[in-house]
Amino acid sequence: MKYRRCGRSGVLLPEISLGLWHNFGGGDDRAQNAAIIGRALELGICHFDLADNYGPPPGSAEERFGDLLQHEFACHRDEMFIATKAGHLMWQGPYGDWGSRKHLIAGLNQSLRRMKLDYVDVFYHHRPDPETPIEETVEALVQIVRSGKALYVGLSKYPPALFNRACTLLAEAHVPCLLHQFRYNLLDRACETGMLPAAKDQGAGSIVFSPLAQGMLTGKYLNTATLPIGSRAERSDSIFLDAAKVAADAERVAKLQALASEAGIPLTQLALRWLLQRNGVSSVLVGARTVAQLEDCAAASGCEPLDEALMNQINELR
Repeated sequence: MKYRRCGRSGVLLPEISLGLWHNFGGGDDRAQNAAIIGRALELGICHFDLADNYGPPPGSAEERFGDLLQHEFACHRDEMFIATKAGHLMWQGPYGDWGSRKHLIAGLNQSLRRMKLDYVDVFYHHRPDPETPIEETVEALVQIVRSGKALYVGLSKYPPALFNRACTLLAEAHVPCLLHQFRYNLLDRACETGMLPAAKDQGAGSIVFSPLAQGMLTGKYLNTATLPIGSRAERSDSIFLDAAKVAADAERVAKLQALASEAGIPLTQLALRWLLQRNGVSSVLVGARTVAQLEDCAAASGCEPLDEALMNQINELR
């Protein structure tokens, strides 16, 4: 595993980080989860990304991770860089959502209890709040760092102007923004004209999620007529991927698959290696349902750069 400096900080992140979004919930196999975390550590993946609403149900990913950390991986805590977030709906009433000081501090306290931790390495505001003044949200993040409950703070999915304002306020309080987290993949490159350059300008790292576009860039959906049984696009409870979305991007995915095949590279590797060559990307967050999937993703780190001709062909497909 190769490591990259995170913005203007002392933090080094692995090129491939592990997100615990939809594969570490209450219905997932504990032994499988333990095997994935153990293999991640063996592979040099030391960054584990969670949020209070990850599961399902919400909170269950943190509970599962906390249980595994306490009983099987406690001796590795100082090798790990653990992140969590608050800002999405977690409980009923006026304080269970968004970006108030009340919500963020209560949310982090609940996360720490679920994970059985005294602190996290980085705490994010998970999404911008259109109603709460950014000054209040930033003050809460500053208070959290000064309380010792998080070593660093980050922002997630902030539009560039608001991100710049938040970073300015954080810098004035001497609690700089460590990371900006946002979606980025071969099918969604919107961040290139705003979020990615803003993070670089502010001296923050960029950590990107959904690098495989919910699995579309693994090649599993090339046959759009028959979706794999049990896949995210086939399940009725999936809110981020469905048959219509698969069909809408099918032509571009097929062309990318053709380029990958011609280069002798699996499509998954092509998608991850392309991201790791994008200027400003600190780390790529992957999800894994199995150890084999994790190993496939981790293999993208440290590879030779894709050649210029291939990069040009890929970029022409945007």
